[in-house]
Amino acid sequence: MAEPEERRKIPLVPENLLKKRKAYQALKATQAKKALLEKRERRKGKEPPFKRLEWFLQDAWREKRDRVRLRRLEVKPHGLEAPDNHSLAFVVRIERVQGVSPQVRQTISRLRLKKIFSGVFVNVTPHTIRMLRTVDPYVTWGFPNLKSVRELILKRGQAKVNNKVIPLTDNTVIEEHLGKFDVICLEDLIHEIAFPGKHFQAISAFLCPFQLSVARHATKNRVGFLKEMGSPGYRGEQINQLIRQFN
Repeated sequence: MAEPEERRKIPLVPENLLKKRKAYQALKATQAKKALLEKRERRKGKEPPFKRLEWFLQDAWREKRDRVRLRRLEVKPHGLEAPDNHSLAFVVRIERVQGVSPQVRQTISRLRLKKIFSGVFVNVTPHTIRMLRTVDPYVTWGFPNLKSVRELILKRGQAKVNNKVIPLTDNTVIEEHLGKFDVICLEDLIHEIAFPGKHFQAISAFLCPFQLSVARHATKNRVGFLKEMGSPGYRGEQINQLIRQFN
């Protein structure tokens, strides 16, 4: 007769570990069910009710915060003073603007920051400082140097000609549209932007907003993104470091 096979011993698992496994499985099942419901709601063309409520509360809080902040600017206008020895600022939008107050949304549109992580050059005047303070929680801004201006225009400079966005690689295009301002080449354009003159508005409007290079997954990791990008608001000459990092 063949010898009976030895029974395999089942390793014992501590009770506390079994409880943790059971709780983890229940959590994953709940997350999977929630994700399935969200997917079904999207197929029907609408968002889940709890998502709509969450966004509504966030938008209401943002609009209330904007009203209070803008009222404080009117009461204490010392934050609207233009800094000395700087005539050029670079503004980058780093936050979404859904649910903000109409005044903030209108200012974002006037600054031409329709896309997130887009940036523009603005002339530093009391009027533009007021605009920047109005959208302070949604943008970051500072004073770029000549090197940053040159790098941005050479790498990401684009212009809109006949409803087409074209890169600034041909001096003929620059001379055709900006020749009346004595700007006939790329170096003239860089100089006019870095050292604003009386034609700065027209020359700046010729340029499209600069779209910075930010990874698509960056905003999903909110803590890591804020550590890398920095907080919104005024940052002075440190804007040059941001430009070199995301250009």
